[in-house]
Amino acid sequence: MRNAIRSVRQFCGDMKLQSKFTLVLALAVTIPALILGAFLYGHVYNMVVSYTISQEQENSTKTAPLVEGTVKKITDAYEEMTKLPFYKSLAALTGSADAQKLADSPEAASFRSFLEDLKEDGLITSVRIYLSLPEEENVLFSSETGAFLFPVSTILGTYWHGIFQGSRNLEELFCPSFYLGTKEKEVNGDLAYIKPFTLHLEDGPHTCYTAIYYSSSRLTEILSDNLSLEGSVSYIMNERNALVSSSDSALSGIYWLDYDTIRDSFMSSNNFIERNILDTKVYAGFYSITRPGWFMVTVLPSRPLVRQSNFIMIQYIAFYVIFLILAFVMANFVSHSITSRISSVITQMRQVRQGPPVPMEDPAFHDEVGDLIGTYNYMTEKMARLMEEQAKAAEDLRIAEFNSLQAQMNPHFLYNTMDMINWLALQGRNAEVSSAVQNLSRFYKLTLSRKESISTIASEEEHVSIYVRLQNMRYHDSIEFVSDIPDELMDCQIPKLTLQPVVENAIIHGILEKDSKSGTIVLTGWMEGEDIVLLVSDDGVGIPEEKQKTILTGTGTSSSGGTNIAVFNTHRRLQILYGSKYGLSYSGKPGQGTEVQLRFPARKGQENVYLHPVQ
Repeated sequence: MRNAIRSVRQFCGDMKLQSKFTLVLALAVTIPALILGAFLYGHVYNMVVSYTISQEQENSTKTAPLVEGTVKKITDAYEEMTKLPFYKSLAALTGSADAQKLADSPEAASFRSFLEDLKEDGLITSVRIYLSLPEEENVLFSSETGAFLFPVSTILGTYWHGIFQGSRNLEELFCPSFYLGTKEKEVNGDLAYIKPFTLHLEDGPHTCYTAIYYSSSRLTEILSDNLSLEGSVSYIMNERNALVSSSDSALSGIYWLDYDTIRDSFMSSNNFIERNILDTKVYAGFYSITRPGWFMVTVLPSRPLVRQSNFIMIQYIAFYVIFLILAFVMANFVSHSITSRISSVITQMRQVRQGPPVPMEDPAFHDEVGDLIGTYNYMTEKMARLMEEQAKAAEDLRIAEFNSLQAQMNPHFLYNTMDMINWLALQGRNAEVSSAVQNLSRFYKLTLSRKESISTIASEEEHVSIYVRLQNMRYHDSIEFVSDIPDELMDCQIPKLTLQPVVENAIIHGILEKDSKSGTIVLTGWMEGEDIVLLVSDDGVGIPEEKQKTILTGTGTSSSGGTNIAVFNTHRRLQILYGSKYGLSYSGKPGQGTEVQLRFPARKGQENVYLHPVQ
């Protein structure tokens, strides 16, 4: 026991002062908050239930008039329709002569136009008048009236027709979906308002029906807007215990309450009542829709309310944690501003292991720690300046090395070309000398017309084409040159005299070393990611694998004794400009030719950041 106490004391003594203050503050704030949270948790659920019910009562109070207003639009449409001359004449029809005259009357066209206007707002989907007429009265079903007049035989067997047959005194019927026939719902709409009327013809009275069809989507939208709680449902039922509309058909089936229960509960209280449905506690509220005799039912399951109360407790805990953190921050700032600033200096200095030192913000306080931060910032700025100067010196050295390598290229080619022209002149081939000089002039115009050391692939392709023509003049057109570079690559940048040394090497050390002294060189190119790859392939004598490894080191020699310095320089220039992963690579086998890949980044226009841009 004594050892345990000693260990605890040692641990507390070794704690930093900031940690000691934090621990004391945590105990002082946490214990009362836990007691208060335990006390509140038992009351939060009841508060959530009361608040949610109050909100739903307010929403439902606003929703019920919207449903009644929707119903009123239907009944108003019917009342307006009955005042039209055609409908009045139809209701007063007595014989065939009147039917024929009415079917062809202007009132029929006007009535049809009125029915089309009713459907414009999307609530009313169709209007039909079902007539029970003898055969001689069928003249009433003309091309003009056929859009809204139909014989009663088309709705025989529907549930609503059976209701009217069984209740002769029924004056109107608001039909839910299942009252209507399948075809009737597909063509007209899934809800209907139906009014019967009687025609007194010569052979006696005939019962007919006026049906205004409308969509349940408007009621569904109203009921859905009524809800604010996840998992709740609102639905409307009629006096025959049938579902009229629901915000969620599946949930209304689960939380269904019969009409008698709703009526009894409504008579006793207009508030939400508690019920158990399928072992689930729910809160149900009822609102009367007077005109059709419907009830609007809103059911709130308890589970979302429990989750909501838990969420409130989580919010309470979150707010408490935020308050606790703020209290800790304030205490730490007041009592340990010195140690925290020293720690920040230490942390900043540790970052030197991963990269260059980064200066800190200027100190807010000018005490000893502030002076330390100022000194560190001065040291950091001094080191950054030295590193920038070193990087600039390295870049200048790199550009100087590139220009030096570039300078080595021009005399090398000039020597070989002038040797060829001299050979032609010695043979007295003046026309060919003239052509060679013209080609050489164009060759050096491409090379020297601009001071910059960067060209385009198009210029380099023309450059090597001229070079091959010059060589063919010497070797009796024994070299075929094929260029197949995509047009989209032609404007991309490439260092001058990059392709010529490779093509020269392919001719001198590849094709001309064959017994036939003839062959083909193919120049192609493509994109690989953000890089361009140019391929120079020849069908010359090839290069042994052991010599391929030394060509790009500057130490190798060709089979004819050359040093391959031009190819090595080309490789080094690409690496100096773009990095070690770029440059040349050789492949091939003796007797099967050689392939040289040149890889460099794709750049167009004036994107080169190393040398002057292409003009």
